[in-house]
Amino acid sequence: MLKTIEIKPLIGSEVVIDAEALLSGKHAEELKELLVRRGALVMRNIDFDDDQLRAFAKTMGELRQGTIYEQENAGMLKIFNIPGSLFWHIDGTYTGVPPFATVLAPRVIAPKGGDTEFANLYAAFDDLPEEEKEYLSTLEVVHTMKAAMNYANPEPTWEDFKIWEGHRQVLPLVWRHKSGRRSLLIGATASHIVGMHLADSYELLMRLNAHATQEKYTYLHHWKMGDLAMWDNTGTMHRARPFDVSSGRQMHRFTLEGIETIPPVSKLVTA
Repeated sequence: MLKTIEIKPLIGSEVVIDAEALLSGKHAEELKELLVRRGALVMRNIDFDDDQLRAFAKTMGELRQGTIYEQENAGMLKIFNIPGSLFWHIDGTYTGVPPFATVLAPRVIAPKGGDTEFANLYAAFDDLPEEEKEYLSTLEVVHTMKAAMNYANPEPTWEDFKIWEGHRQVLPLVWRHKSGRRSLLIGATASHIVGMHLADSYELLMRLNAHATQEKYTYLHHWKMGDLAMWDNTGTMHRARPFDVSSGRQMHRFTLEGIETIPPVSKLVTA
């Protein structure tokens, strides 16, 4: 059994483990179960190089490849400064089958800022009033790349807009998972609620985002060299905290393919 330390009551666990044990894959299933339950996991003093980081990620699932930000590194993404990453989001909501999880390790740490923050969308949903949970479960939300990019680039070129426009998906506002648990599908990619006046839609999404990012649902990870972090992208939002781009901050990450489709609202509503 893995040795773990809860970082906060509702999110985050530090896993006390060494690099060899991670690479063996013998704890993969236990790590995945813990990841979904705790939202984010941290391992210290792992010091994986890129090949080891890839090998570990592959013990956890199929690597996601071919994203628009990915360099030619067999699924590895070198993160320097991705527009929109400073705002709360879930990766790949506009693909229909969001990635399951992400594995992240630092290569250059900014002297100030550049931490990564996580928010537990399962716990945030669980704490809503029962009547509101059932109402929210009847709603659909449009997720687009354009909505996320608006934060970083509110006046894009026509060429950029056309690229973003192709990434759009209508999803339930509440994801009922195969486990029976439910989580909110919100964040920067959430454009608007279907059939709702835009002003009311904006107010609802802002209120839910504020609720889900309260201190009790969030964990801010302060990076140290040798760290390895993972998060459950199906029930956890994340964001990078501001930093000086000239610091050279660089993170390397692998993302795992989604393992669960999002059922439509008609299948979420119960009699």
